[in-house]
Amino acid sequence: MKFLHTSDWHLGRQFHNVSLLEDQRAVLEQIIAYLQENTIDALVIAGDIYDRSVPPTAAIDLMNEFVSRVCGELHVPIILISGNHDGAQRLGFGSEQMKPSGLHILTSFNAMLSPVIIQSDIGEVAFYGMPYNDPEQVRHHYQVAVSSHDEAHQYLAEQIEQTFDSNRNNVLISHCFVDGAMESDSERPLSIGGSDRVNHEHFAGFDYVALGHLHQPQKKGQEYIRYSGSLMKYSFSEQHQKKGMTLVELDQQGFCSATHIDLKAPHEMRIVEGLLEDVIANGKVDPNNHDYVLVRLLDKHAILDPMEKLRHAYPNVLHLEKPGMLIGVDQEMGKARLARGELDMFKDFFLEAKQEPLTTEQEEAMSRIINQLTHRDEADA
Repeated sequence: MKFLHTSDWHLGRQFHNVSLLEDQRAVLEQIIAYLQENTIDALVIAGDIYDRSVPPTAAIDLMNEFVSRVCGELHVPIILISGNHDGAQRLGFGSEQMKPSGLHILTSFNAMLSPVIIQSDIGEVAFYGMPYNDPEQVRHHYQVAVSSHDEAHQYLAEQIEQTFDSNRNNVLISHCFVDGAMESDSERPLSIGGSDRVNHEHFAGFDYVALGHLHQPQKKGQEYIRYSGSLMKYSFSEQHQKKGMTLVELDQQGFCSATHIDLKAPHEMRIVEGLLEDVIANGKVDPNNHDYVLVRLLDKHAILDPMEKLRHAYPNVLHLEKPGMLIGVDQEMGKARLARGELDMFKDFFLEAKQEPLTTEQEEAMSRIINQLTHRDEADA
């Protein structure tokens, strides 16, 4: 039995005010192509289908098109749960009516205890969807005393295990933060102070655990407890992560293997570092200069309109940092530099603005003006 584990699509997301929807469309096309070329029993999405609870219309249209092609044309069932970015009730609207078409949306505790049964060459496999939840929701629904995400997930896992059929393999789909796993900058915290952490041991009774929320592909505790990672990169901190989906294989004894399948967005997110002249020169011959780029300039002098200059080489520069202006300069040296430097600062500005240095006459004239202004301020004081 083979199924695809994905999560954290965040359809409709913007990054530095740039829409990522067309990149997301291109990646979803790769998933469809994989399903067309391989025999897959189900596609799992472990939460955060959309980037916010009220997604833009274009994101809903993209998801609708994807579901129509996968469920309607390829006849591959989709099983998904709501994540912390999704609006569970909105996402779950009409879910009962969608089941016959192969779309299974699990967004409530009641749906959690009614597994989606997939027939396969190893018999029936039960997929349990544990949607994103917090302790307050669990306390209210079950009238049970739980005070943390860990206690809530332990309780819910126990409720699910009571419904197990010994003749089936059991897969859990959950959107949570397993303790000790690696974070990324693009994830929204589930709580403050670490109370959102969940012990992986609560999930030991399942044959596979398809996790969502953390954006880096990884396993935790056991080979069969895994995050697939996000659909694509959503922050510069993820530049070295390999994004994709996980191909999971089960046999009659349970977990067999998990294989990472690469997915590549049209625009990668990466950090480019160096002196302005070097960055521009490299960008002109960079075959991937259309990527979404953070540029970290190491120049130690002021630069006029660096973004405009950089975009001739990297048209999709989204963010600029200038740590070079502080390299080797402690607080006292910085103060001394400012105290001595009106003329030097103007010379830097003039060079950037005119692309030529001050002449001797211009420098002498500017020096006189600065001295006059300085003496005037002292007289006024």
